[in-house]
Amino acid sequence: MHRRQPTHSPRHDDPAHPPARDACPTAAARRSFLQAFGGGATLAALVGTGLLRPGRALAAEFNRAPFETRSVADVLRLIGAAGAEPSRDILLKAPEIAENGAAVPIEVVSQIPGTTRLSVMVDKNPFPLALQFTFGAGAAPRFQAKLKMGESSRLRVVATAGAMHYTVFREVKVTIGGCGE
Repeated sequence: MHRRQPTHSPRHDDPAHPPARDACPTAAARRSFLQAFGGGATLAALVGTGLLRPGRALAAEFNRAPFETRSVADVLRLIGAAGAEPSRDILLKAPEIAENGAAVPIEVVSQIPGTTRLSVMVDKNPFPLALQFTFGAGAAPRFQAKLKMGESSRLRVVATAGAMHYTVFREVKVTIGGCGE
């Protein structure tokens, strides 16, 4: 004789047939809520008990004056690179023609051993020093960024390694200006 299989679903306490993980939509919502807000509650409790005290983030001090200067010669003097010598060991990738001066993509890589700082200047911008990165020992001196260029101009990268400064140039033509035009 042939026995019929039961038509009801297996019991939830049966290890051979565990329930589906998200069988209940409220359980899934509860799990998502706890994952999203559980870490915040723990952090708030630690701060509230005084075990974790919020403090001021300690950023490296930097020389603000070069960023506020309006001439390339003054920027070079203020960063100590007035006598920078040209180098083929700095790679500057930038478009020959930038369609939008508000976001000109660049990539800079220094292959000069011991590079600790890379500075990027846009000669014809109102404030030529666009950005400056300082690298710790062992860090790869490279970055990608988007610059704002008000008009066609020469880009200048200065690499600092020890007491020496090296530079590379590239002309970029801008079809639509990016400094408020």
